[in-house]
Amino acid sequence: MNVKRMRTRNHRSSGSGSGGSSRHLNGQIPMNRNHVFDSHGPDVRVRGTAQQLFEKYLQHGRDATGAGDRVAAEAYFQHAEHYFRIMNAMTQAAQQSQQERAERQASRQRNVSASDEGAEASRGEDGDAPVRGEEPQPDIQPQPELSEG
Repeated sequence: MNVKRMRTRNHRSSGSGSGGSSRHLNGQIPMNRNHVFDSHGPDVRVRGTAQQLFEKYLQHGRDATGAGDRVAAEAYFQHAEHYFRIMNAMTQAAQQSQQERAERQASRQRNVSASDEGAEASRGEDGDAPVRGEEPQPDIQPQPELSEG
């Protein structure tokens, strides 16, 4: 029996050697603002970003309200709310990611500053750091001359 595996749009493997650890969160691919959704709402199929779908379902809800169809309007407004929540979740995730990046960068700056201070302390009076692989030379002082006699 020949069974083919279904392939999704994202053909990358999800193995441990695939690179970034932030690729999958709780088994899901993290989304960005430009992630495109296929939505099958009541009586309509809509495709677009979360922002676009929110606006489209909101407009459909307003149109249904204007036409006097409260049931359809409520269904559209519920779909709009769903995409509104998705937009908020993406915004929170982006803010958290930005905060983590800022913390990592601040930590790196602290580490660089600490290593610079340590390097300055290990340098001699003339400011030259010892060359890697060489023994540091003691300060050479002029020696008194020996007289034979």
